[in-house]
Formats: sequence, structure tokens, C-alpha cells
Amino acid sequence: MANDQTTSERGTQFVPPLLSSAAAWAWRLIAIGIVVYGLTWIVGTLKIVFLPCAIALFLTALLRPLTVRLQRFGLGPLVATWLTLLFALAVLGGIGTYVGIQANEEFPKLVSEVQDTAKSVQHWLENGPLHVQHSRLNDAVDEGTKWVEARRGMLASTALDWGTATIEALAAMVFLLFVTFFLLKDGPNIWGWTISGLGRYRERVDRAGRAAWETLSQYVHGTVLVAAIHAVVLAIVLAVMGVPLVAPLAVVIFLGSFIPIVGIFVGGGLAVAVTFGAKGGVAALIFLGILLVEHQLESHLLQPMVVGRWVRLHPLAVILSITAGGVLGGLPGAAVAVPIVAVIYRAWPALRGTEGLTPAEAPEGPPGPPDGPPRTVSKVVDGDEEPPPQGADPS
Repeated sequence: MANDQTTSERGTQFVPPLLSSAAAWAWRLIAIGIVVYGLTWIVGTLKIVFLPCAIALFLTALLRPLTVRLQRFGLGPLVATWLTLLFALAVLGGIGTYVGIQANEEFPKLVSEVQDTAKSVQHWLENGPLHVQHSRLNDAVDEGTKWVEARRGMLASTALDWGTATIEALAAMVFLLFVTFFLLKDGPNIWGWTISGLGRYRERVDRAGRAAWETLSQYVHGTVLVAAIHAVVLAIVLAVMGVPLVAPLAVVIFLGSFIPIVGIFVGGGLAVAVTFGAKGGVAALIFLGILLVEHQLESHLLQPMVVGRWVRLHPLAVILSITAGGVLGGLPGAAVAVPIVAVIYRAWPALRGTEGLTPAEAPEGPPGPPDGPPRTVSKVVDGDEEPPPQGADPS
């Protein structure tokens, strides 16, 4: 036995310290990678559960201030929660109804304008500098028609898949409403129950949770405000230019703003395409220029002013987060990637201690209305909690 220990000690003496440290880090990183992969697989398998819960957290962060205000006016938690949800559903229903009515009225106009633009483009291709023969254009149209006809069966199966997805979406919507209702009504109690069994680490996890919730609230409110300004400005531009389907395009642009960088190109690109089809290339170029200028103002002025330092991430971190979220979770993953990274970035220093938070940045309350006098937070030193100073409120 002693000979085996001596041999082992002699063997480790020949391993350079750098290689030994790298090996130790390597197996730890492998273990972390396996855990992350397992969690990702679980989330992907149960996406019909996790995705509504994630959206419910966003909606709760957006609607919670209204619920708190109603409670401060003397309403009970149940009544305040119901009024908040009814108000949100009324706003969404009104916007959806208006968008549907405008789309139904203006879609025929858009089709007519697209046909006129297509004729103008065809005339330019035939008589312009390219001198494309009329027969080639007809052949291209015929090829496109044959391609659609050949894939009619595939389109039918896709429609069937869309029907199944619609049923799943309706079930997810019902589940989403239930989760949002209980988070709005009992959010602080749910959080208190969640951390009640953590013992000596309860205060530290509570502090990290407060920082995470404050960051998520700042992100949601700031993003909604910036997206609304972005959509309203571009809707006014489209209306002045006489482009049809202004309301649907504004909604697409608003929703696209929740995916940084990528969403603006998708929503803006669709608006540019509709402008080109309805008003021609010159109008599309003008709108594109206005879109780029407005996007720069939003990125360098509105985002820093509205969202502030709570969700300030480097553009490279944003791009990497969106890419990783898109690869792992598709469009929903890309949408929630940036807030997840921002929450982790703000909560991690609070979980380790108070080194990463300045007094101005420290969260001031739980995810809900503050009840009772402020409590004294214990200072964490080397993993041990230092008792509060004498004379302080022990609660």
C-alpha cells in the first residue's frame, strides 16, 4: 500500500502544475456542460410548460405595478388581479380587432398596388438597362407556378401541422393565463415559500432574487416603451407615405423589437417589402433610410435612457446570447436569451455577496408591494452571516 502511494506521488511530481490545473478545470467544465445540456434537453422536451411560464414571468413583470397600485387603493389581491388581467385582455383584444378590421379592408388595395408595381418592374426589366426578354419573365413565372403545384401536398401537410400547433398554442394560452394570475396574486408568497428551506443561504438567495426581479422588470418595461415608440414612429411614416396595412405592420414591428438587433431587421424588412410592393422602389428606399436613422436613435438614445444600466450589455454579448438562444430554442429562445443573460449578470454578484452592487443599484424590495418596515440585511463574510448591529430591527 505504501509502495502504491509512493508511486502515485512520484507520478504526480512529473505532471506540470499548469497541466494539472488545466485537467482539473477541464473535468469541472465537462461536468457543467453535461448539466447544462441535460437542463436544455429537459426544457426543450417540456417546452409547452416552460415557455408559458417564461412568458408569464414577463407579463407579471409588466402588469405587477398595476396590481400593486390597485391594492394600494384598497382593493383585495383577488379583485386587483382580476381587474389587471381584464384590462390587459381588453387592450390586446381591442388591438387585435382593429388590426383584423384594417387588414380585411386594405388587403385588396395592397394586392392591386402590388400588381401595378409588378407591371412597372416588369416594364423596367424589359425596357431598362437590363433588357430582359419578355419570354424569360414568363418562363420564370411559369416555373414558380409549377413549383407551387408540385408542392401542394407538402403545403397541405404543413397546414395540418399548423392546425396541431394551433391546438397546442390554445392549451398553452390557458396555462399561461393561470400562471400569470397566480403570480400576480401570490407572487411574494410563492417566492417566500420557494426560499424558505434554504437555511443560512436564504438571505443571500433572497437578495439575488430581488436583483434578478428588478432587472427583469426594468428590461420588460423599458423594452415595451422603446418598442411602442418605435412602432408608433414607423406607423406614422407609413401612414404619411400612404402604405396600406399600417396597423398590422406596426404590430409586427412592435413584436420584433423584443428580439434585439434581429427583430428590427425582420419587422423592418417586411415593412420595406410592403412599401416596395405598394409604392415602388423610391418609396421603399426612403422608408429604409428613415428606418435606419430611427434604429440608430433608438439604440444610442432611447435604450440607454429608458432601460439604463440595469440591462446594459455589450453588443457582442447580445449577439452571442441571441445566437445561442436561437440555436437552442428557436425563435422563443432568441427572444428570452437577452433578458436571461441580463438577469444572471445582475443576480450573480448579489448571490456571491454585495461586492457587485453599489448602493444606488441595490434592489429595494421583493417582487411585490413592500409590507412593513424595511429589514436589516445581514452582511455575508466568507460564507458566514454576520449578525446585524445592536439596536437594529431584528426583523
